[in-house]
Amino acid sequence: MSLVSGPAFVDLFRTFAHTARRLEVRDWYDSPSEYEPMRRFLAGESEDMTWFQNWTGIVKQAVTDGRTMRRVRVVSVPLSDYARYGLDLARHNNAAGEDIRYLDRRDAAGLPEFDFWVFDSNRVAKLHFTDDHKLLGAEIITDPSVVVECSTALDDAFHRSVSRDEFAARIQSP
Repeated sequence: MSLVSGPAFVDLFRTFAHTARRLEVRDWYDSPSEYEPMRRFLAGESEDMTWFQNWTGIVKQAVTDGRTMRRVRVVSVPLSDYARYGLDLARHNNAAGEDIRYLDRRDAAGLPEFDFWVFDSNRVAKLHFTDDHKLLGAEIITDPSVVVECSTALDDAFHRSVSRDEFAARIQSP
């Protein structure tokens, strides 16, 4: 199996024609670029979003071009520190034009148990990780039956999920 990673992986987000949709099911992702921003968040320090500008720039360009980016995050409640940080960070994704929604893991029965993106309803980028949660890359799958299965799961997850803001309000309410 060949995995796409690095600049070739990032190019997937610059070159899709219409839609990029993701199902995110892991409780934690080990991304070195998030270490310091997450530490600052947990310490209640002011945020420096410089590290995130590349991603939000990609999102803004896609939206400006009339393309759609969406994802559903399946999370365990109560939220871990990492998930709380992700929920806070998602407001920047949403402000850039990416629609991030949330689904409580208890309500996610029947969804795939792996992370993936579906691009333009014609290819799946199934994400592969190390045992210690680092992204190895994406396996690109164009088999129509897999694409339909993943697209259907995303539709299901999207309809069961709530907006980032609604989820944040629910979590913060007693």
